[in-house]
Amino acid sequence: MNKKNLFFSTILILLVQISFAQVIQEEQPSKERWNLVSSEGTVTKINKETRELTLMGPEGDLNTIKAGEQIKRFDEISVDDKISFDYWTYIKAEFREPTLAERAAPLQIISEAGKAPEGVDPGALVGAVAKAIVTIEVLNRPYMLATVRGPGGNFMTIPVQDSKILEKVRIGQEFILTYAEAIAVSLKKIDSK
Repeated sequence: MNKKNLFFSTILILLVQISFAQVIQEEQPSKERWNLVSSEGTVTKINKETRELTLMGPEGDLNTIKAGEQIKRFDEISVDDKISFDYWTYIKAEFREPTLAERAAPLQIISEAGKAPEGVDPGALVGAVAKAIVTIEVLNRPYMLATVRGPGGNFMTIPVQDSKILEKVRIGQEFILTYAEAIAVSLKKIDSK
């Protein structure tokens, strides 16, 4: 193949790749939302230093949340306790391949206090905003849930509002997730009677 044909072939391949990437981006645009979540779960893991709890919900969903400083009785919580809790989340999912820079630093803290939704005291309920490469571990299509694992091994189960997303993603797929740490604003033990 001569240099001229090689040049035009290379340009054609690049144009096809760019067009394909644009089609993928158009088919799966970024999704972003705030949620105040009220839930119940069983404590499966506790990190007293970071005040993080991993909880299993009623459908087997796993979430790692951080207890805010306003929760005074945190030390009374044990593994296997059933608790009810409220926490804020902010999520932005970018369905694209991570860049080389993102792969080199798969978890980045963007700000120490996240932007709060209207009506919420800024920084009081939402922790640091982080951007991470996450991997889809579980897809629960009947319940419209996706469980992802972050670079630190923490899990997050995300309610999916658009069923078309669940049709396009797959277990093992990586994507970029920007999120505000789940800061629990209330924790209460539930009687097991």
